[in-house]
Amino acid sequence: MTPFIKKNEVKKDWYIINAENIAVGRLAAFISKILRGKNKSTFNPHIDNGDFVVVTNIDKIKFTGKKFKDKRYYKHTGHPGGIKEISPLRLKEKNKSQDILKLAVKRMLPGGPLAKKQLTKLKIYNGDKHPHDIQKPKLINFDQFNKKNVVI
Repeated sequence: MTPFIKKNEVKKDWYIINAENIAVGRLAAFISKILRGKNKSTFNPHIDNGDFVVVTNIDKIKFTGKKFKDKRYYKHTGHPGGIKEISPLRLKEKNKSQDILKLAVKRMLPGGPLAKKQLTKLKIYNGDKHPHDIQKPKLINFDQFNKKNVVI
């Protein structure tokens, strides 16, 4: 049985992942697991015991197949006929590459206030530079977990 932990007993770690040539969906699934805290033995679905994740080189992330051009993200304004769509190619042209991964991770988390709080622990940066060196993040070599994680 998993012991219940209190908020003040939660220890949050920092991880860093290089997203260069990594498949979006596989990376998003892995990140959502860390943000929720499912990688820990003290996981409870109602407690935010997940860790912080820093993702670098997001501008070099890849899709498999033709998803980069054909995939669509939809949102609705709430007004009649107010459906909006955008593709990952268009997001990259608008210099919003971080939204590609953020949308993928957001949709893999359960809905609600806890998921919104967990999503704030995801830090995404375009290049190699990030301001989180003081937290001493642990490097995760995601490309070495499985050969399918890398898209060439």
